[in-house]
Parts: sequence; structure tokens; C-alpha cells
Amino acid sequence: MSTDDLFKGKKVVVFSLPGAFTPTCSSSHLPRYNELFGAFKENGVDAICCVSVNDTFVMNAWAAEEESDNIYMIPDGNGEFTEGMGMLVGKEDLGFGKRSWRYSMLVNDGVVEKCSSNLKNRAILSKYPMQILC
Repeated sequence: MSTDDLFKGKKVVVFSLPGAFTPTCSSSHLPRYNELFGAFKENGVDAICCVSVNDTFVMNAWAAEEESDNIYMIPDGNGEFTEGMGMLVGKEDLGFGKRSWRYSMLVNDGVVEKCSSNLKNRAILSKYPMQILC
């Protein structure tokens, strides 16, 4: 799947997180976006994508576990997309290897209209996903 497949002619919310099955990502970040899918649709969003530096098997298992049917799970196994976004971070001290900072962005027809990252307070993007539309 290419970025054109994901973004061309669409309004898409993309959010990224450090990893599937991690505590904050599983308890609040992913579930909150899934829960607010209808509200995003009412605001003209065509799709919501979750990007993580994980492989496709992990992302698919996590989607099934979390029942996140409204979210497109985008595995970035090599971290290439994440690195291109300038969001790749070394988490070797935690045994995670390279991962993504938490961020969200609004992409309209392939153009990033807004990007929000909170490197210091991880809870903000998890609790208030609709802020990307403001």
C-alpha cells in the first residue's frame, strides 16, 4: 500500500504511537480514536490510520485484541515512514529499539494540514484526539 492509496482524495487522521500492546497505547490511545470514529466522520474525516513501528502480524493481532474495527492499522516495521516524518526515536534503553514519538496529523488529499506532537506529555494526544481538527 502506498501513501497515495491512503491519502489521495481523502481527509485522513493519522496517529502514531510507540508500540502495539504497550500500556498507554492499549488503555487509552487506540481505544479513544476508535471510540470517536463517528465524531471524526461527522467532521468530514474519511479514515483514521494508526502507525506504529511494529510488524504486520503484531498490528493485526493488536487490532483484533482491541476490537479497533474503525482504524486502519499501518505497520511500519522498518521505521521508514516514521523516520521520514522525523519522529523516529531510539528506545533501546527500554529494550524497544527504534520507535515512534506520539503524534497525530490531519492529511487532506495527500497534504499534511496539521501535525501535533507532544514529546513531553504523552497523555495529551491520547486523551484529546479531536484536537487535530481544531
